[in-house]
Amino acid sequence: MMNTTLLSVMGLFAVAALGQPLPGTAALTAEGDLAAQMVEGIDRFVDRELAASIARRPAAPDRQRFRKIIGAVDERVAFDAPSLTLLLKRRNYSVYAIRWPVLEGVDGEGLLLEPARTPVARVVALPDADSTPELWVEQLPRRLAENGCLVLIPALIDRRDTWSGNARIERFTNQPHREFIYRMAYEMGRHIIGYEVQKVLAAVDWLSRSRPARPIGIAGYGEGGLVAFYSAALDRRIDAALVSGYFRSRQQLWQEPIYRNVWGLLGEFGDAELARLIAPRALVVEASRHPEISGPPPEQKGRRGAAPGRITTPELAEVRAECERAGSAVSLVVSDGASPFLRALKVNAAAARTGPALSLPPFDPAPRLRRQFDQLVEFTQALVRRSETARRQFWSKADLAKWQQTTEPYRRYLWEEVIGKLPDPSEPLAARTRRIYDEPTWTGYEVLLPVWPEVFASGVLLLPKELKPGERRPVVVCQHGLEGRPQDTIEAKGEKYYARFAARLAERGFVTYAPQNPYIGGDRFRQLQRKANPLKWSLFSFILGQHQRTLEWLSSLPFVDPKRIAFYGLSYGGKTAVRVPPLLPGYALSICSGDFNEWIWKNTSVEQPFSYMFTGEYEMPEFDLGNTFNYAELAGLVAPRPFMVERGHRDGVSIDEWVAYEYAKVRRLYAFLGIPERTAIEFFDGPHQIHGAGTFEFLHRFLDWR
Repeated sequence: MMNTTLLSVMGLFAVAALGQPLPGTAALTAEGDLAAQMVEGIDRFVDRELAASIARRPAAPDRQRFRKIIGAVDERVAFDAPSLTLLLKRRNYSVYAIRWPVLEGVDGEGLLLEPARTPVARVVALPDADSTPELWVEQLPRRLAENGCLVLIPALIDRRDTWSGNARIERFTNQPHREFIYRMAYEMGRHIIGYEVQKVLAAVDWLSRSRPARPIGIAGYGEGGLVAFYSAALDRRIDAALVSGYFRSRQQLWQEPIYRNVWGLLGEFGDAELARLIAPRALVVEASRHPEISGPPPEQKGRRGAAPGRITTPELAEVRAECERAGSAVSLVVSDGASPFLRALKVNAAAARTGPALSLPPFDPAPRLRRQFDQLVEFTQALVRRSETARRQFWSKADLAKWQQTTEPYRRYLWEEVIGKLPDPSEPLAARTRRIYDEPTWTGYEVLLPVWPEVFASGVLLLPKELKPGERRPVVVCQHGLEGRPQDTIEAKGEKYYARFAARLAERGFVTYAPQNPYIGGDRFRQLQRKANPLKWSLFSFILGQHQRTLEWLSSLPFVDPKRIAFYGLSYGGKTAVRVPPLLPGYALSICSGDFNEWIWKNTSVEQPFSYMFTGEYEMPEFDLGNTFNYAELAGLVAPRPFMVERGHRDGVSIDEWVAYEYAKVRRLYAFLGIPERTAIEFFDGPHQIHGAGTFEFLHRFLDWR
């Protein structure tokens, strides 16, 4: 075997001069770290597509599509009137603590400023997330009240991390409260944004019923500006909106906090397009300083895992350019947005507030914020508990008697709506290779395959030396896990996790291919997910394209039987095993090792310490997956092809009970299809690793290689 120290220090490319290409392919002569180049190429591809997205957005944005992607989809609770507690009475208005129903078990809370006379307008005024109604009331809300408006000020979920965890299991994170809710909600097709928009719209439900009828306005600053803006875009009962400290180009949305990440947003909606959803109603954009957020709360012992993200104030030119894209839909002001906002509400505005500062009773906002936080956590956890029922309903059109035919729409939905579908590979299939291994029983070649401009697939192909001319062998695609490389599946350095399974299978006479998947480089690859999500893509959008090209190339090789190509992956490779083979019928079977799970619980549970709710793998949630596909449903899309699970009892990824629970549904499906022998699960007494016992037998049996 080659000198692994040299390989790790200098890279495989240091031996390019020694490597001969696989016959029929061009020589691979590139220099540098191929995995890093892969990530960088995808990054450049996404940057170009982000820039191009502006011109591709539809002229008529779809309001209902917008409602879905921000997760404002639940039926609101009907109510006659909010609960009010008088705090302060002044000559021209009174201040109340207010609470109103929103969703099942979820209330809105805040302050209400009610004028002594019939209000001239009714306004929802939202502070930034790190402010409180009591702090903000002295600013815009008080001015609105002194001009005769009824003003409702909701409390928003803040950016601290006080309750981001679970004391019962002694697990906490430094995720802002907004991110903690975002993670679980996103998996369930909901969003912290959508929840807070629902609170606003529940208030609008009440305000619009109040008599006599008066104009309804909405105003907000910072995160409150976002919620105000999105609420006005959704609800035409809102007559005028004031957005301060938020409006700008969203092309760098991936750099903002992850709780602003919205699936598919920039494919259809920039801020200008949302402004056009508000038109011809009035929208006033105040170009003020944005809340300056440099990142999540600092890491501390026992508190880690938050996603990076910052909020900065854009240059005025950027705000102006986005307003110009919106055309006449926006009135841009640099200061005092309240005056044009009041004029839009047909209110004769006084220039400034009058009277002394409000003297509200002493108040600790923490219990209210804790209630608001706990309610949204519990509402989302209830969605998780009901998700199995939701998936059954979603899958109601699948017919066991016509499984292939009736599951095809589900494959299409998974690819297009959950993973995100890119065009088929567009670059010519021109493989470049070089020999990097020469072992007693097999030879290894490094491979590079173009996919899209600047995007390529790569890996290592192992060929048994006993191959005879004209013979076609089965192939096992051996997929590494997080931060892995193809060599990890081949060399002794990866023995702990991978047990040299690609090399061992080659020694058994299989052709093996170990692809390089792009989940490598820490936050570098996670940024790809952040950049891709607003374009309605994910990391697996690219991985699927790479595997399309890989299958195309493998199938073209004279020593490969294209009908006998299997997939076998560990960890993130196991995650790949339930996302790629279901959509690519070129894989004859799939084996998921060290990953199969009750995946929705894994991403949303606040009761188990191994949940992704408590880790730094913030790219894991997939929008609305919980209502559409769990791992049993994904495996069902492999059927009737063989499918197997490999599970170590000591694997900390999950617990046996969860794995067995989810796999039982797979076994039942295969039994109902009349093919129970085509699926299997092997438990072994070991950790997170390739076991290579029952799975190897499974490969021999179903690839017909004895």
